[in-house]
Amino acid sequence: MPTQPSRLSPPSAITVETPARLHLGFIDPNGSLGRAFGSVGLSIEGHGTRLTARLTATTKGAPRVVGAVTAAQRERIAQHISQLQAALQEPRSVDVEIHAAPRSHTGLGSGTQLALALGTAFASVTGHDASTAELASILGRGARSGIGIHGFDHGGLIVDGGRNAAQPSGTTMPTKRPPLLTRLPFPEAWRILLIDDTSREGLHGDEERRGLASLTPFPATLAAHLSHLVLMRILPAVAESDFDVFADALSTLQQTIGEYFAPVQGGVFSSPAVARALEAIGAEQKASIGQTSWGPVGFAFVAGPEEAERALATARRVSRGAPLTFSIATGRNRGAAWQAADRHHGADAA
Repeated sequence: MPTQPSRLSPPSAITVETPARLHLGFIDPNGSLGRAFGSVGLSIEGHGTRLTARLTATTKGAPRVVGAVTAAQRERIAQHISQLQAALQEPRSVDVEIHAAPRSHTGLGSGTQLALALGTAFASVTGHDASTAELASILGRGARSGIGIHGFDHGGLIVDGGRNAAQPSGTTMPTKRPPLLTRLPFPEAWRILLIDDTSREGLHGDEERRGLASLTPFPATLAAHLSHLVLMRILPAVAESDFDVFADALSTLQQTIGEYFAPVQGGVFSSPAVARALEAIGAEQKASIGQTSWGPVGFAFVAGPEEAERALATARRVSRGAPLTFSIATGRNRGAAWQAADRHHGADAA
């Protein structure tokens, strides 16, 4: 999704709204055929990031950041602005107001969405042409999965092709982001119950890198099975709105990947409380249960709104006293959106 053309009087303030994403599983974490990881993911409505960036009156001093952010997010925003200034050779800076952002390190892709929203806004108000791929490279996003980057551009259900396994994953970014292989619109009727354990965070940073390095190689036979599952069951089921096939296939993918990562995250699910709630849902109705990325957010895909309310009631019943929050989401078949904003009040411009 390119930013606004740089030669057309850029706005002094812009508001960007991005979708959250569910990472539904890797296809080949070991890269047995030369490409590591490869991902299946879905953009969802709700839990997204919304921010406004305004050109500052001065080039000196730290950027002003207000809104619903943690100290770590403030530091990350300041770092991203410095990276953008250096890469785009831009002396000007921006002040940032965060209107909404999901809790960090829960599996919803908050880091990538914050970075891309900020990068899009910065490039737009300073008059630079920069694609989403270029911004992701500048800001160090997409080292393993391209789901968040492609979701920012397109929304929908996405399959990416992973990265070249000859490029080691680490502090140095791969030269190319994982390519978009398939993007399908997600059925509007289907619903996703999301369950978050607010007492936990998913693996990230150095702990994530150490965890990945400690795992045994992913068997090529399992990678072949998951590839077949994605190509001949998950994708056709979404294309034909066949919920039962989709639910069975995604549950198999999730169980396989969850068992592989279990030694690092403490089980198929990183949160026992989330696992109990999802297993209760699966025992009572047709659903596809799993965990997005490292969690702790878990999900239950169901066939419609009534099924979602039943699943929510079940989860609440079995989770009394647990530090869980619940929400019902739909797939989002569009990418990020932005518009010029009033510089004084931060309201969306008409």
